[in-house]
Amino acid sequence: MARESDKSPEPGTGIESGAPLGPVAALRRIAFLLERRLAETYKVKAFRSAAATLLPLGEEEVRRRAEAGTLQELPGIGASTAGVITDAVAGKVPAYLAKLEQEAGPLAPGGEELRAQLRGDLHTHSDWSDGGSPIEEMTFTAVELGHEYVVLTDHSPRLKVANGLSAERLTRQLEVIDGINAHLGDSFRLLKGIEVDILDDGGLDQSDEMLARLDLRVASVHSKLRMESAAMTRRMLAAIANPFTNVLGHCTGRMVTGRQGQRKTGRPESEFDAEAVFAACVEHDVAVEINSRPERRDPPTRLIEQALEAGCLFSIDSDAHAPGQLDFLDHGCARAAELGIPAERIVNTWPIDDLLAWASR
Repeated sequence: MARESDKSPEPGTGIESGAPLGPVAALRRIAFLLERRLAETYKVKAFRSAAATLLPLGEEEVRRRAEAGTLQELPGIGASTAGVITDAVAGKVPAYLAKLEQEAGPLAPGGEELRAQLRGDLHTHSDWSDGGSPIEEMTFTAVELGHEYVVLTDHSPRLKVANGLSAERLTRQLEVIDGINAHLGDSFRLLKGIEVDILDDGGLDQSDEMLARLDLRVASVHSKLRMESAAMTRRMLAAIANPFTNVLGHCTGRMVTGRQGQRKTGRPESEFDAEAVFAACVEHDVAVEINSRPERRDPPTRLIEQALEAGCLFSIDSDAHAPGQLDFLDHGCARAAELGIPAERIVNTWPIDDLLAWASR
């Protein structure tokens, strides 16, 4: 499962370039477009696997195989991906890519202006926990989408089902992030973060020493979601009051539909005193996350309205577990725009220095 030593792909394969893409970029772009519309995992994997096969090969070898019709002799390349490679090598836009591009557009209409004001994404996952792609792939896709920053927030130790990071593994991840930032220069920054579990008593599932080394922390409830309302309220208030908490993640834990490939049905909201929770968020300067995953839509509209009225800050996050899911921000922006949330109260519209000053208060 762990991909902690994977070789990073080369950046610079523009996601929205008008010019024909090279074969690796074309394969990655198809995977991205499939992923953002929740296509079956095996389809996405076919194109990402083909791109990974081509990465170590020289341009001339790829061209020679395309012209000789021997691409399918390579592992992970089938008839469909070979056709895409052959067209890309010839300088053509592959028909399948052209079709996907024609069908692409905002995932949810109405939030385009706000989406353009987002500078980054504060809640993302890699294959170090329960995401499906290496940190490098998630990062380069974020660069291609025009983000200025992204916070990597893999899970904390207690969430074993999601391969949560121990302090030792998180320490290694911070070193990888430093290496990626050194490679990318000043135009983009991958920020150090965590989606830290809120424990039953409201504590955070990582040591203060490790939390202090991070740029930003999203705190979320993942267990005992049906806890009695008063107990859940105490639990959330304790986490919000923790000085390391910056963002309250998917606060009700609900699922309006089943997540693809997992549960078949939705999940009800956790019960808590929303007035007290949002008042605490204002008091402690904690942002309420608008989780953009279409199966979550969390918080529900009535709670976003209540948090807005209370004076809360917000963070519109993708909660992406794969590169194409970084575009889920469209869903959250559409909801925020519909409810009239001012851009200045959305912390990931802020310049990076302002964001980091707020997060390290």
